Amino acid sequence: MIYIDGSAKSGSGTILRYAVALSTLLGEDLHIDNIRAKRDKPGLRPQHLQVVLACKDMCRGRVEKAEVGSREIVYRPGKHIKGGFYEWEIGTAGSTTTLAMSLLLVGCFADKPSTFRISGGLFQDFAPSAYHMQYVLFPTLRKMGISAELEVKQPGYVPQGKGVIEVRVKPLEARLSPLTLLEQGKVKKIEGIALSSHLKEQRVSQRMAEECEEMLRKRGYDAKIELIYDTQATQKGAVLSLWAETDTGCIIGSDRAGRPGRSSEEIGRYVARNLLEDLKAGAGVDRYLADQLIPYCALGDGVSQYTIPRMTEHVETNLWLVAEMLGARTELEGNRVRIHGVGYQTSPR
Repeated sequence: MIYIDGSAKSGSGTILRYAVALSTLLGEDLHIDNIRAKRDKPGLRPQHLQVVLACKDMCRGRVEKAEVGSREIVYRPGKHIKGGFYEWEIGTAGSTTTLAMSLLLVGCFADKPSTFRISGGLFQDFAPSAYHMQYVLFPTLRKMGISAELEVKQPGYVPQGKGVIEVRVKPLEARLSPLTLLEQGKVKKIEGIALSSHLKEQRVSQRMAEECEEMLRKRGYDAKIELIYDTQATQKGAVLSLWAETDTGCIIGSDRAGRPGRSSEEIGRYVARNLLEDLKAGAGVDRYLADQLIPYCALGDGVSQYTIPRMTEHVETNLWLVAEMLGARTELEGNRVRIHGVGYQTSPR
């Protein structure tokens, strides 16, 4: 049985999510305690619990002590990962994208293509944006041989949630290819989406986009931002997502969700400023992609390496976790991350 201390490094839900996904792939029982020990509300929240239950569903596994608030679980994965259509509802505004990220790892090694229909929050602080996943993460993972698509069916925001995404993933035909993104290169184009729900009269999408475009223009960049005024969400809300593509194949993203008291103009400036900072750093990935890629690179066949804008607790945590669970050797030299993948492939258990 694998033991993981959930209070290590960041002490965040990231440890729980990826530990359960990797345990599912390895087919080894997992005991994790001190779950989210360093967070304001320790233990499993609804979105973390759903990760455990969803992975269990896909491999027909078993889990003990899986309930909201639990600080310890024992997870026993089943012998085979089953693809197909799955539908999960978080029940709160908890992040659908963090659930999707965990399941994507599992779906890559399922016995057939999978479709995940997930309900909950799509756009909020401290969680990946659905648009970042769609336009930054998934295209980057395609370089490693992963075929995955995401569709936003209905926006969902804090506090109600009730948004819907649909993720489709095909099983890998071979081992994961290593990834190299060391040189940022020159920016070819910048695109984005300014989405707001039930806020057309206030011109929220337009105001976010205009402020962002103006700030980028002053730094010599032109951006093409699509304006979307949605009426399907169950509440008012907004998000601005941006991504820059370079001539070396890098995709650098930035985003920000709206919330009461946060102006459209403030959102526009924030998104532009973060993108400009990561571009100025010359990194091959953005500050979010930096940690998201680590589990895939660790499972890959060969050495992956890329440059990051700066060190974060999630980068440190994920490097530690893949070393603990997979035995993957990792190195960090300045802003260069190097991961020696274990060449994982499915085998009869």
